[in-house]
Amino acid sequence: MDGVDAKWRMPDELWDEISPLLPLHRPSPLGGRPREDDRKAMDGLFYLLRTGCQWKALPREFGASSTVYDRFRQWEQAGVFRALWKKGLLLCDKKVGIDWEWQSVDGCMTKAPLGGEKTGPNPTDRAKSGTKRSILTDAYGLPLAIAIDGANRHDKKMLAETLGSVIVPRPRPSANAPQHICLDKGYDYPDIRDLVKKLKYIDHIKARGEETEAKKHIPGYRARRWVVERTHSWMNRFRRLLIRWEKLADRYLALLHLACGYITCKVAGVFG
Repeated sequence: MDGVDAKWRMPDELWDEISPLLPLHRPSPLGGRPREDDRKAMDGLFYLLRTGCQWKALPREFGASSTVYDRFRQWEQAGVFRALWKKGLLLCDKKVGIDWEWQSVDGCMTKAPLGGEKTGPNPTDRAKSGTKRSILTDAYGLPLAIAIDGANRHDKKMLAETLGSVIVPRPRPSANAPQHICLDKGYDYPDIRDLVKKLKYIDHIKARGEETEAKKHIPGYRARRWVVERTHSWMNRFRRLLIRWEKLADRYLALLHLACGYITCKVAGVFG
């Protein structure tokens, strides 16, 4: 295809998965201008997600930037991107299996220069506006849940929302199929231990200083929760997520959901 390189467009196989999830368009009885092609608009949205460009900087071959944005809003309100993520997880579970035995949670802060919902002063960046995303993953780093809040929100205060936002049903833990949760020292509080126990998890929370000592005395030591840090790295490959420009939390979450849908469908082997 001429123009924008194919690597910045949504893969055909991924389009085949998301297109059935799009809401049906009902033509106006009054007629009017023909509707822009959904695939073209989706390619424009994917280009924005991957490159991090501004809405108004979208190449014209995707159609008017206002049209792409309007279509994005319609699809976000219809839950299309969350549905794609769920579909990707179900495909992963069918083909490679979701490993619920060892789960991990961690937070990551990004800049949010325009402010907006669920943003706040970043204590590590001279109180500049920022946002925090908290992710739950399985043992291999598949994203299972995500929550966002202001950068000044403590990780521990986001844990209940994160664990309660799992996209696919969590199987019930049992003696033969226990579920462990790996958390860093930022979650080392009695109320957090009570919470994960209530949710039938076996907690693995490193006490303050414990991990530092382990690194000193165990050659090549690496915490099991490294997979969630890798997932944050996967997310940051989508340049639109490196800096949050969306003022509305739902818009930002929709882009995160689309990125998670891409990751899970790729792991499931939908595309190469």
